[in-house]
Amino acid sequence: MIRIGAHVSIAGGISKAIEREREIGGNCGQIFVSSPRAWAVAEPPPQEVEMFKEQRERADQRPYAVHSKYLINLGSDDENAASKSIEALQRELDATSRLGIEFLVLHPGAFTSGKGREDGIDNVSRRLSSLDIKKGTKLLLENTSGRGTTLGRTFSELSLMMDSSGLGPKRIGICLDTCHAFCGGYAIHEAAGLEAAIKELDAEVGLGNLCMMHLNDSVYPFDSRGDQHQHIGLGEIGEKAFKALLNHESLLDVPKVLETPVSEDKGFEWNLRKAISLIERSPH
Repeated sequence: MIRIGAHVSIAGGISKAIEREREIGGNCGQIFVSSPRAWAVAEPPPQEVEMFKEQRERADQRPYAVHSKYLINLGSDDENAASKSIEALQRELDATSRLGIEFLVLHPGAFTSGKGREDGIDNVSRRLSSLDIKKGTKLLLENTSGRGTTLGRTFSELSLMMDSSGLGPKRIGICLDTCHAFCGGYAIHEAAGLEAAIKELDAEVGLGNLCMMHLNDSVYPFDSRGDQHQHIGLGEIGEKAFKALLNHESLLDVPKVLETPVSEDKGFEWNLRKAISLIERSPH
């Protein structure tokens, strides 16, 4: 079974995510467990935890991911910011485990201006190694578009962070964002470029460590280092490229989550239907 869904809201309670995913036709999903733009991470109420688990089991929505806060930066040289980042990330990992959610997706962060990229990667790796990742939970490093001093644009950087962290494949993996890859210089909009990107991904991190994908078209052009998501097929990546990507034998069975915009006439349901229409094998 092909697994495809969207990042949905937990407004009104975490368990509400399951119904929202069902309404758009998704069979896997992603949520925030707290505001992505505030440091606080509240412990999920026990009743909500049980409701979420029961409803997800009945709906057969799997896997799920928690997306970490945008504030978290494991690459910083600022020890105060790094301390806040580690504390918030650990709380989110603990919440992920309590909810029985398989993955937590993390943007690695950015290196401090004036310092080297290698210093930032070393900071990320060292701080990843300090985390307590419970059995059954895996942290996924998400590739970035490479804007400014952000880390994780290339698969080689992600591989270095993974290997240097010492966490091992049971506790750390990769989430591939299509918009970020495209804007970061991977020519996935072309047949040869897609093959080259997949070959490099396999060589650097291993396709077996690719645990989830974020399906997003792009407002910004190829290799621009921009980062603004667009509806599937309506951006710079384009429908033809998404059809090739969604049907590629190496990616077909990787769970996929939409993070596309919600506009007046197009939301997650529209994007999910569009993506499913491009898949030649029945997703359900």
